[in-house]
Amino acid sequence: MKQSIFNQFIPTNLLFGCGSIKKLATEQLPGKKALIVISSGTSMRKYGYLDQVIELLAKNGATAVVYDKILPNPIRSHVMEAAALCKQEQCDFVIGLGGGSSIDSAKSIAVMACNPGDYWDYIHGGTGKGQPTSGGALPVVAIPTTAGTGTEADPWTVITHEERNEKIGFGNASTFPVLSIVDPELMVSVPAHLTAYQGFDAFFHAAEGYIARIASPISDLYALKSIRLLYQYLPTAVTDGANMEARSNVALASTLSGMVESTSSCTSEHSLEHAMSAYYPALPHGAGLIMLSVAYFTAFAQVVPERFMQMAEAMTGQRSHDPMDFVHALAHMQKACGVSELKMSEWGITEADLPRFVQNARENMGALFGLDPVALTNEKFLQIYKDSFR
Repeated sequence: MKQSIFNQFIPTNLLFGCGSIKKLATEQLPGKKALIVISSGTSMRKYGYLDQVIELLAKNGATAVVYDKILPNPIRSHVMEAAALCKQEQCDFVIGLGGGSSIDSAKSIAVMACNPGDYWDYIHGGTGKGQPTSGGALPVVAIPTTAGTGTEADPWTVITHEERNEKIGFGNASTFPVLSIVDPELMVSVPAHLTAYQGFDAFFHAAEGYIARIASPISDLYALKSIRLLYQYLPTAVTDGANMEARSNVALASTLSGMVESTSSCTSEHSLEHAMSAYYPALPHGAGLIMLSVAYFTAFAQVVPERFMQMAEAMTGQRSHDPMDFVHALAHMQKACGVSELKMSEWGITEADLPRFVQNARENMGALFGLDPVALTNEKFLQIYKDSFR
């Protein structure tokens, strides 16, 4: 019998459940003055989430400054601008409030509030210099209002260098949130199409983590549970956003998928998508993953057939004898969520872009290719793009 060898390190105090946001008023905070990082959109103010957080912080003896420029695909210049504000205002912790882009940005801002130079000095891949973040990072509090990235339970942050079309992940022990509050009641305002995109991002974190070469018995538990919950509840959350049972289970699945990212890893599907949204930043990350997914997973189905059949069984509850059962269940799930007809061309992508996407993915997020179940050639990845193109 093969022995299991694995590490688990998730040092985040996680508060989960409806109404848990209220605990921000009583939970021990990592500082007295927060930089609250939110998106450039209107939802955090429109639905009262920002005011609620500021009020709860005040009850807990903390003040706040707000940075509100974060884009759906966050960029390096905003990280640097917000870090400067953080230092100027002498904030001693950072709160990411909103979707994965805001929480990811909060992590990167927390790093640059404690380290000199440019954010890209510390990035591995692309033109990054790969220097150590010897200054550590300010403590981060994550308050997600979407269910997708699981960034509340992992150290990862993805930022784009907008001048170089480099979209690269980064993270270390200091970028884990010290406190994460996951309250599904904050997620009911997410529109149906974004609920679907975000939910599938969580799904692919789990599925990629399950087939990754570094999957462990611990990550497998998180992954299969996340996959099962999303297959069962995401279509309902998309069609009936006020259904709290569905919202809560999708939120749980997203957090579990973040734990997968802390104990296993994404594979090259994420590298392929990062290349797409590096050039076309209006493309939602989850939408890009959805468009690639059927061709991508088909390419690996016969490589680790047992893993694919196990994922299919987690989804459908039925015995699987064919690894393609997973791909068929995935296609069914996408249809049920109304995202089976997404087209790259709707975001301006052309077939001429596809070869440079392969090159960009290799150059900037090449490490994930090494975690695939088997190494594929650039020609094969180009074929995955072509098969996905519409």
